[in-house]
Amino acid sequence: MIDSFGRRITYVRMSVTDRCDLRCRYCMPQNMKFLPRREVMTLEEIARLAELFVGRGVRRIRLTGGEPLVRRGIVELAEAIGSKVGSGLDELTLTTNGTLLERFASSLHAAGMRRINVSVDSFCPDRFAHITRGGDLSAVLRGLEAARNAGLAIKINMVALAGINEDEIGEMVRWCAGQGHDLTLIETMPLGSIEEDRTDRYLPLDQVRRLLAREFELLPSVIRTGGPARYFDLAGSGIRIGFITPLTDNFCDGCNRIRVSATGTVYGCLGHEQNVDLRDALRSGGREEVDSLLDRLLAGKPRRHDFVIGPSAAPAVDRHMSVTGG
Repeated sequence: MIDSFGRRITYVRMSVTDRCDLRCRYCMPQNMKFLPRREVMTLEEIARLAELFVGRGVRRIRLTGGEPLVRRGIVELAEAIGSKVGSGLDELTLTTNGTLLERFASSLHAAGMRRINVSVDSFCPDRFAHITRGGDLSAVLRGLEAARNAGLAIKINMVALAGINEDEIGEMVRWCAGQGHDLTLIETMPLGSIEEDRTDRYLPLDQVRRLLAREFELLPSVIRTGGPARYFDLAGSGIRIGFITPLTDNFCDGCNRIRVSATGTVYGCLGHEQNVDLRDALRSGGREEVDSLLDRLLAGKPRRHDFVIGPSAAPAVDRHMSVTGG
């Protein structure tokens, strides 16, 4: 799959649900309205769509949400897609908030996963509960321990929030180095309406990187994934630190991905509404129709997002991150 700018699409993020057991302040409102279950693809449909993507040259699939581990049958889905690893698919991964990871870590490894991303925005229990509106940090930490014991490599995702967790970023770097976990820092993204003003919480990561460089030796990494993160090796630690900067430094030139919502809507870009709906085509059994819709999506895939943040700026798109697929 190649778009009109010559970018080869080899990575798909597939949402299995828009539902989540947390309500992170930068992600969604407190009283989030979730999709009716009848609109969500079945696990069999998700697995079938994944198989079609692999047939089109996709090498990496990431299961996302919402929170993917709240979806009943998630392990069976992982087993179905994981069976393709080594037969066209290079890797199956997952992004999770970690609250249910203690229960599922061993099963995910047995299903063929070897790496996961876990969102942790604070090590302070009260602050963590504030950011997530009630989340239990101890459950996440137990999940991380279970994942490591199961043999899963872990990357920590941390959204950098001015006035909330910026004083913990150095601590997070030191903890990840001690644990052997890679770390990705993320600027807040203007997606969907929330109760709070994201402008107040926007923390430019170029500023964070300069501050970290006073304490840590950050060496530009040769690793390039085609994704939004720009990586640095943390000298003497064996880990990498990624910076995802949708606002301070556009990262779209090498984009290699598309995103599938839980309803089967496929988006060419996180920051645009350009999409095609594959669910009905999938249900009609028409492989040719699915391929035709994918070709149309690729032809119209935007060159870049247009994120803007400010007191009077509207969100880039109305849909929340949990709807798009993590």
